Amino acid sequence: MGAALTQRPELFRAVVCQVPLLDMLRYQQFQIAKLWIPEYGSSDDPQQFEYLYAYSPYHHVRQSTLYPAILFMTAESDTRVDPMHAKKMAALLQAQAANGPERPILLRVDPKAGHGVGKPISKLVEDAADVWSFLFWQLEITAH
Repeated sequence: MGAALTQRPELFRAVVCQVPLLDMLRYQQFQIAKLWIPEYGSSDDPQQFEYLYAYSPYHHVRQSTLYPAILFMTAESDTRVDPMHAKKMAALLQAQAANGPERPILLRVDPKAGHGVGKPISKLVEDAADVWSFLFWQLEITAH
C-alpha cells in the first residue's frame, strides 16, 4: 500500500496500511529484517540501492501533494517489521502532504501486540472496528 499511495495517490480516497515496510533503504538495519536481504536486496549494494530507492515509499513522499486519507497501523512489539516504518511515514506525510482534516493521516500503535499472528480475538475485533470505522467515515458510507 505504501508504494501504491506514493506512486499514484490520485487513485485512492482512503488507504489502510497495516504493519508496513516503508523505508526500503534502511529496512535491513532494524530487528530481523537483515534476513530479508536475499528477497529485497540491500541498499549497501549500489545496484540494489537504485532498485530499492525507485520504489521506497518513504523516499517518494512529495511535498504539497494531496494524498488519500491514511490509517497506518502498527504494533509496538512487532519484531518482524519495526514500528518505526509506520511512525516515520505518518510523521513525514503529516508534515508535507497537502491534506487537511477531511483527509487525515492517522497512526494507530497497539502497545501490547506484535506483527499480528496469534492476536487474541479481542484485539482482532478492535482492529477490525478501527479499520471499518475509518473506511466508512472516509468513503461516506452510511447505514440506510
